[in-house]
Amino acid sequence: MTRTKDTGPHAVTSAGAAAGAPDGRIPVVVHAPDPLSQAGVLSHLRQHPLIDLVTEEGAGPGAVAVLLAWTLEESTLALLRRLVRSEGARVVLVVSRIREAELLEVVECGAVAIVWRHEATAHRLATAVRAAFRGDGDLPADLLGRLIQQVGALQRSVANRAGPPSSGLTPREADVLRLVAEGLDTGEIASKLSYSERTVKNVMHGLTTRLHLRNRAHAVAYALREGYI
Repeated sequence: MTRTKDTGPHAVTSAGAAAGAPDGRIPVVVHAPDPLSQAGVLSHLRQHPLIDLVTEEGAGPGAVAVLLAWTLEESTLALLRRLVRSEGARVVLVVSRIREAELLEVVECGAVAIVWRHEATAHRLATAVRAAFRGDGDLPADLLGRLIQQVGALQRSVANRAGPPSSGLTPREADVLRLVAEGLDTGEIASKLSYSERTVKNVMHGLTTRLHLRNRAHAVAYALREGYI
């Protein structure tokens, strides 16, 4: 897997970049399967004034990792897990195809955003990177629909179990996650529920921390699977 080695005007190599550059730019490291793909993504991302391209050594926890793959081989999933769990990265997965059996695994591994390779324009990549850095998440509409169907099937398969779930959601948490599942961002959720954006962020942080969920997509999957939304 080829990794970022950039010396352009937006390159950053210092550790601790994850907090963001002093001028508010976003540290991004790129992992690609071949030099040509690597060069294409770097060229796209270099156009954005708020993105700093960094090496893996210079990307601290909270940096965005753009991970390119044609299909989800086990080596790709292993790298995704390492980036999220060991390095604290917020991963944007750019992939050509995801099989039905892989979708939940990708979400549970911790991918914050997913972009189809054929849709990976400079604008689309930058949008996904910004969403991942904020922790908002970004899934293609067709994948979100497939995810809801899969989790719904899982939910139905455990519907006959006795007793309530061991860890529940508060009504406010369920309301927020219901709107997340509909694709609304933090500002739209705050407006819809007459909350401040800080309150929405606190609700999301509280439930993901308490239930050991990795990101918004994982939280939605949990809530659907457990029947809260």
